[in-house]
Amino acid sequence: MPLHPAARLMLDQLATVEAPRLWDLPIEQVRAGQMVFASIGAGDPVEVGAVEDRTVTGPHGDIPVRVYTPSADQIGSTIPAVVYLHGGGWVFMSIESHDGICRRLAAESGAVVVSVEYRLAPEHPFPIPLDDCDAAISWVAAHAVEIGAEPGMLAVMGDSAGGNLAAAATLVARDRKRPHLAAQVLVYPALDPARDTPSYRENGAGYLLDDPGMEWFWQQYLQDDEHEKNPLAAPARADDLRGLPPATVITAEFDPLRDEGEAYATRLSEAGVAARTHRVPGMLHGFLGMPAMFDEANDAMGIAARALREAFDTAR
Repeated sequence: MPLHPAARLMLDQLATVEAPRLWDLPIEQVRAGQMVFASIGAGDPVEVGAVEDRTVTGPHGDIPVRVYTPSADQIGSTIPAVVYLHGGGWVFMSIESHDGICRRLAAESGAVVVSVEYRLAPEHPFPIPLDDCDAAISWVAAHAVEIGAEPGMLAVMGDSAGGNLAAAATLVARDRKRPHLAAQVLVYPALDPARDTPSYRENGAGYLLDDPGMEWFWQQYLQDDEHEKNPLAAPARADDLRGLPPATVITAEFDPLRDEGEAYATRLSEAGVAARTHRVPGMLHGFLGMPAMFDEANDAMGIAARALREAFDTAR
């Protein structure tokens, strides 16, 4: 179907602004601007039972996390947990930018959601952000009861660069044989630095996220040529996808990352992993954080929440 009219209007408005490219600005200025952009279409925050900021110890130092309890009557109970890893090209965004997404996820899934403030590139390239995410996931598994979560009922979800980190974290957990992950939800994940798919050719310019931007993001994250071959940096390069948790992959029709996410889901299925793909028509990259602009953002969150609930029910 055609690009959503509200998305077309947003792109037309952005085209009237002569904005410099990301790589032409100081990194802190880029980050400040992206935090403002993250508020577009976000709407009012959803009320949840409790929100608590905590700190997790990781191999590179302390890691801030934010814990969301879905409703007041669930405070002190034990419910499943989802670790959420935010997008932003490994370079920007934070637990603040994704506060609205995590509130909606907690409310709709009925799970404790733990959002992770992992370290950012280029100051902290691969594998440091993944190390932070892995440490946070392990902490949630070890401290489930402390945060009102059910031991052994844990999943991971992420969008864009966070989808990359979520996919890589499942590979780490599988190979280490802990912790057990009941599901992975990957929303328009960035999985392959090759950037050579039909969706890059179709959508690599003019749809918010573009090919030069993704090239720059990958360069910030993978500062060693050998990293491109490492499946923990680029999960699409993994030779063996067997034994990974059930996957739900949500993609956007007008997104250069569309095809690599869908190809990854296909490979998971071929490896015997239960995997489902949902391509959201008319949407572009980043739409999940814009529920006030797109009903499709709420629909996609509903898909993610149902997938998580089903996975937890199956795991019991």
